[in-house]
Amino acid sequence: MKSRLTSLAILAAVSIPIGRVACGAAGSPLPVRGLYLMAPKPEQVPLTVRFIREALPKESVNLLVMEIDYRYQYTSHPEVVDADALSHADVKALVAACREAGVRLIPLINQLGHQSWAEQTFGLLRAHPDFDETPGKYPKNKDIYCRSFCPLHPALHKVVFDLIDELADACEADAVHVGMDEVFILADPDCPRCKSRNRAELFAQEVRTLHDHLAEMHREMWMWGDRLLDGSVTGVGEWEGSENGTASAINLVPRDIVICDWHYDSVPATAAYFAVQGFRVLYAPWRQTDVALGELDLVRSIRAHADQTIAPRMLGVLQTTWGSAADFIKAYNGDSSVPKESAEAASNFKALFNTIRAIQ
Repeated sequence: MKSRLTSLAILAAVSIPIGRVACGAAGSPLPVRGLYLMAPKPEQVPLTVRFIREALPKESVNLLVMEIDYRYQYTSHPEVVDADALSHADVKALVAACREAGVRLIPLINQLGHQSWAEQTFGLLRAHPDFDETPGKYPKNKDIYCRSFCPLHPALHKVVFDLIDELADACEADAVHVGMDEVFILADPDCPRCKSRNRAELFAQEVRTLHDHLAEMHREMWMWGDRLLDGSVTGVGEWEGSENGTASAINLVPRDIVICDWHYDSVPATAAYFAVQGFRVLYAPWRQTDVALGELDLVRSIRAHADQTIAPRMLGVLQTTWGSAADFIKAYNGDSSVPKESAEAASNFKALFNTIRAIQ
């Protein structure tokens, strides 16, 4: 109920006549009806291929964002490959399944932040520790959320661009999701290159660097939107927004980036904000169905009632999962033995896409 009330407040704030939500225009097809999955382990590829071919068309999904990171057998930089890496043949099986299902596949490889999890440092910084924003600090990643790479390291982007290009080529992708969410380590006072730098300018510089490379390769850039939101002003806090000075970077980055605006416990006005700022945007829910449906309501209302400058920028939704692909798929198929979060994400996915199909 809380999220629906929040949606009403948002709609009033942007002067959208919410009483007309049920009109036919609001039911026009959403351009993007997406699902996010972690890359499966190699032995789970057949299960995932079957899910893509059979379930995604049935649910009307037309976009799959798959987080692969360093779990691909890169030939350009084999030193960064993490455990459970997919082979070229594995990826081609996923690509073929998406093509047959009419689903656009966008690979995700995290940039800047999310270079570690718990005690595990991922492939890039494990193989190139000099790229770390905080080399030698935080042994075993104690007392931090995730490591970041230093965006000003002179050798960094040659490696990063090689990885992005190789992964995108393997996925036959016309876009790459570069993550960029939850970056808490940036302009560290002990980094010889980044210390004393303005965090918004530094973040925006890295966004532009990645964007310009992808544009040169004729690929679209997608990213999470949280670091471009002021967590205090919007009330979404330091996770779904930024409280470490990066929010004003929104004024310094290209407008042809697609923003995935994730919010899991309420429906703030942020997707409308991104659209007004000139970005194409998707809401990204997770486990709470009332939140997911509230986000869908807002997208539909703006598409139906805002002017034709703003309305087309509201692309749709991206259901997130945040667990193993196999657990999500098993939960979708009715297996009750999976972790609670995967079960809730699968239940939310079904409810959200049942509603989407009903209004298409």
